[in-house]
Amino acid sequence: MVAVEDVGAPPVHRHELLTALSRGIDLCMGQPMGHTLGQTCIALRLAERAGLDDDARREVFHTSMLAWAGCHVDSLEQATWFGDDHRAKAGFRTVDFGDEHAEAVYLARHLGAGQPAAVRRRTIAGFRVDGRRQVDEMFPNHSFAATALADALAVPLRERIGLGHVFERWDGQGEPDGLGGTEIAFSARACDLGDVVMAMWRAGGQDAAVAVARARSGTEFDPGLVEAFCDEAGALFDELADAGPLAAVQRVCPALDDAIDGARLDAALAAIADYVDLKAPSALGHQSMTAGLVDAAAAECGFAARDRVHVRRSALLHDIGRLGVPAAVWESRRPLTPAEAEQIRLHPYVTESILEPFPGLRPLGATAGQHHERLDGSGYPRALSGDAISPAGRLLAAADVYSSKAERRPHRAAVPASDLPAVLREGAREGRLDSAAVEAVLVAAGHRRRRRRSWPCGLTDREVEVLQLAARGRSTAEMAEALHVSPKTVAHHLEHIYVKTGARNRAMLAVFTVRHALFSGDAAPVRERAEDGSIAP
Repeated sequence: MVAVEDVGAPPVHRHELLTALSRGIDLCMGQPMGHTLGQTCIALRLAERAGLDDDARREVFHTSMLAWAGCHVDSLEQATWFGDDHRAKAGFRTVDFGDEHAEAVYLARHLGAGQPAAVRRRTIAGFRVDGRRQVDEMFPNHSFAATALADALAVPLRERIGLGHVFERWDGQGEPDGLGGTEIAFSARACDLGDVVMAMWRAGGQDAAVAVARARSGTEFDPGLVEAFCDEAGALFDELADAGPLAAVQRVCPALDDAIDGARLDAALAAIADYVDLKAPSALGHQSMTAGLVDAAAAECGFAARDRVHVRRSALLHDIGRLGVPAAVWESRRPLTPAEAEQIRLHPYVTESILEPFPGLRPLGATAGQHHERLDGSGYPRALSGDAISPAGRLLAAADVYSSKAERRPHRAAVPASDLPAVLREGAREGRLDSAAVEAVLVAAGHRRRRRRSWPCGLTDREVEVLQLAARGRSTAEMAEALHVSPKTVAHHLEHIYVKTGARNRAMLAVFTVRHALFSGDAAPVRERAEDGSIAP
């Protein structure tokens, strides 16, 4: 489908997409959102002090922003050995892995963390067989994934020279090639230093950051960059504290002419969607599947071209907040603890938070954040109901339910395709999902279109629902609550009902319902058997 851009809408830039993704990756590394931006600001200031030109500093920016983009691709393996993969990655920055004793202490602390004693003993024993190999493979995995994402986002090769060097060390004891000294690209050396001192500053202040930089000078870090950082540390951290990481990077970063739109933007969002889904192997391809489904459903609903583009792009980003939840939670086969369940419930809010700073992405985040809301107020994270959920949000919610139920999860099997219409229609009957959105999603997924009854006097399904309640003497407020719409919407439907039926009051509406046999329930029109055998709402 050719994208139709919203005239006057803020443009989207590739560096904004990278920055948004980095905010999710920060959470995945056990850091606050803005960590990668802070690291990048430090690296850029060091590049500025070294006299690098604009082209070289653009390379520093892109290398640093992409450095950890692949850190979640083996989260399942990280969770297998270390429990909470976020906590394990946060601890990683506190250790100089050139020190065998420090590495042994780290492993002793994190292997099998949170597991019962007997299980932990098995984990530690298994690590000696498979774990060491898998951990050694993680650094190449991360570099491979980050490079592939850079390719997908069309980041020029000259602007990511150091991407394969970010796990190398000044002393030559790093991965994957054992490079040392100035064999390692400046961008990677500056990025690695910025990463660790940023984490140490957050945890213990400027003195802690300077101390760790000096302690690892000549082993993990370039001694010249360490001295430059220590000279500037006060000014660097003051800038980050006063302006915030995003504004600080914008001050020091060279101009980036990388606005993208149309098909290029769609391709970039699709690439990010697929990379985010790597966080939980059971959800591979989920966002792309949901986006394709919601796009076709939007066409079925008659959405304007601009609105169709909006809901499709929102679907491609709707689960970026998944990065903020440990892999062990997503891949759990056991019942979740209350704390784990709350993490799940917050992930749509995290999606909104990740995208909020960027004008071109903010509207997509607002819609994406509604994909677990329900019309009856039983959804999350905000328990929105009725008209508080946008038409795009309703459609995305139905599409997400369909694609999620169609996929196997660690704690349940996939729902057979033949059973999915009944599952979604039950959600509509019980007031959780929008019935029109459900039918559009089912048609988009290839199910037979629901056979619609021709109601008397041209009444619509919704008007029949209002008529049934009005005939029973329900007030406007009671009808609005029962149907999860606003009183104003109910009043609008009543006006149409009185015109179409010729009735002038409740008693005449009651006679009309009896005459046409419209009483089949308190709040829903007569059910008919659909062509696929299910009961249509």
